[in-house]
Amino acid sequence: MLTLTVAEKEMLDGKKGKLKQQAMRKIVEYAEILNASELCEVSMAHLFCGAHDYLSAAGDRSVEEVISIMQYCSDELLPLEEMACFCQSDCGPMDPINYDKMNCTQKEADRNKQFLDCYRACGVNLAGTCVPYLCGFVPLPGEHYVSSESHAVTLMNSFWGACGNADGLEAGFWAAACGRIPKWGNHVKENRLGTHVFEIDAPIKTSMDWDLLGYTIGRRLPSHSVPVLTGLSNRPTIFTIKYFFAAMATTSGPEMCHLVGITPEAPTLEAALGGKQPIGKATITSSDLLESFKILGGGVKRDTVDYISLGCPHYSIEELRKIAMFLEGKKIARGTAVHIWTASPIKTVMDNSGYTQIIESSGAVVLTSSCPLTSGKLPPGVKTMAFDSAKQAHYMTPGRDIKVLYGSLQACLTAATTGKWSGSDE
Repeated sequence: MLTLTVAEKEMLDGKKGKLKQQAMRKIVEYAEILNASELCEVSMAHLFCGAHDYLSAAGDRSVEEVISIMQYCSDELLPLEEMACFCQSDCGPMDPINYDKMNCTQKEADRNKQFLDCYRACGVNLAGTCVPYLCGFVPLPGEHYVSSESHAVTLMNSFWGACGNADGLEAGFWAAACGRIPKWGNHVKENRLGTHVFEIDAPIKTSMDWDLLGYTIGRRLPSHSVPVLTGLSNRPTIFTIKYFFAAMATTSGPEMCHLVGITPEAPTLEAALGGKQPIGKATITSSDLLESFKILGGGVKRDTVDYISLGCPHYSIEELRKIAMFLEGKKIARGTAVHIWTASPIKTVMDNSGYTQIIESSGAVVLTSSCPLTSGKLPPGVKTMAFDSAKQAHYMTPGRDIKVLYGSLQACLTAATTGKWSGSDE
């Protein structure tokens, strides 16, 4: 049976306003479905803000009505109120400034701005990124948070020791409004223990290595499992490990992962498993990674490339620096469009460092706050596109009459300047 505190009962009774009341109603319903006995206090929320296409299901209504219906499940128009915790926005449907460079119309941009203005009025910081942990969203060990970005949930649980679940878009808004979430799943220590052990018998060094490793483990991991990795000979960096979690979330969706000797809750294999025997064991070899590479569209020897999209998860300032150094003095091939994605706060540093000017002088376009997967937008006439992201390559392939290529950042940049795919990563 769910037990509420005095403060939670007051919100449920409407003493703290209609928005918090409706949010608490939904959180209570959510907790009862999960059979949670209590709620926990949420201090940070990462929210899926913007005029996303799924919101069109509410019809041609005002932005405030759409938010009430779609995000708070209320037929009553709810007043805008300040959120109950620190909030930051996830990826949106477009770059809010350079939307025209990604094939968005003025009408779409105006609608998106209306949504963002509403969120801003509620206290949401408009970072617009899938890498919140690179932009000030850093929950501490034991801190409870919500996020709508699958890989960010797993990364922050695993590396920070923070506590969050993949609750879903609407639950994130409820939690942000009332500051509560059911104490369930990764909010409970016993549920964070490893279930499946993967021995890594392959060199894992580069971003693409980590990308392929995550994709490969995800292909073998049962639902609702917690993988434990052993045998890693190289420690990851924050710049490489984000690819691992993004790719693994693509093919399976775990919310917790232990890297023995690296992540804080896995000083040893025994600690990661809580002294229990694993449900399953597997070994990952270089052959397994090569199989994933080919599934994603790697290994193509020669092909023209119409479109190259880089930055999923959004690029860090260090990755952008390397791109600028590569492209300095070079030009993007005629007939090839190149989009490079990052977060707005990171682009500010990029601008100040001179990297934006170098990159855009080559003919590439720097964009923020979105990606082809989230926006659904591509340059017109694209027949072949390339990514350095397993997540993008995986999701962009089905349902499109477009050839998808996958490779390292180096392979993508080389193709960008030549207009041809060499397949050199194999």
